[in-house]
Amino acid sequence: MEWPWEMVERDHVIQDPTSPEKIRLLGEYLRLTADSRVLDMGCGKAGPGVVLAEAFGCRIFGVELREAFAAEARARVKERGLEGLIDVRTADAASLDLEPDSYDVAMAIGTCFIWGHIEHAARALVPAVKRGGHLALGEPYWRSEPPQAVDREPFVGLPETVARLESAGVRLTGIIAASRDDWDRYESLHWRAVEEWLAANPAHPDAVAIRDRHRASLAAYLEHQRPLLGWAILVARKP
Repeated sequence: MEWPWEMVERDHVIQDPTSPEKIRLLGEYLRLTADSRVLDMGCGKAGPGVVLAEAFGCRIFGVELREAFAAEARARVKERGLEGLIDVRTADAASLDLEPDSYDVAMAIGTCFIWGHIEHAARALVPAVKRGGHLALGEPYWRSEPPQAVDREPFVGLPETVARLESAGVRLTGIIAASRDDWDRYESLHWRAVEEWLAANPAHPDAVAIRDRHRASLAAYLEHQRPLLGWAILVARKP
């Protein structure tokens, strides 16, 4: 059974453990202006894109695989009057041909998994960024070693995560880390959506599998992810 993200993230606007305030801080770190061209890979519902376009007037090209998320993104863009600044395409970011040296910023906010982990994402995206431009990649990392029974892959500690990023030939210039409040808000919206769906659909053929995975995910978050797993947007400059 494929995990029904459209249901699970029903109530999310920004689909990561971060906030509009931190996305605006990201724009400041990136020195975005009305002349900036931004590539947003795995843009979801365009939550970060809308924040950046409204705050800085930058132009954003978003790519999203899930049609339901892309449709919601387009609806939000239209509602906010940002059609001239944000374009969302439904496509597989991993197979998209990108014009080299054409963007001031390439973002994958919590979507490095499209390519594998942060090193793979950085290597895929850095060719599309102009010299002197930036990557902004959101990725989990382990604050401390998880228990031996917990599979720590594909994540590593923060120094190792930065080393993976910089192996793509870029240099770290900023970090915007999730707080526990950010994590709790992000996960709580998942839990509420699933519990309400289960209450409304008790006879659904996938209800048992969804309930089991939901409860296992909740337990993992409480037991080791909340105390040990971090998440951050890492900003890096292409020399």
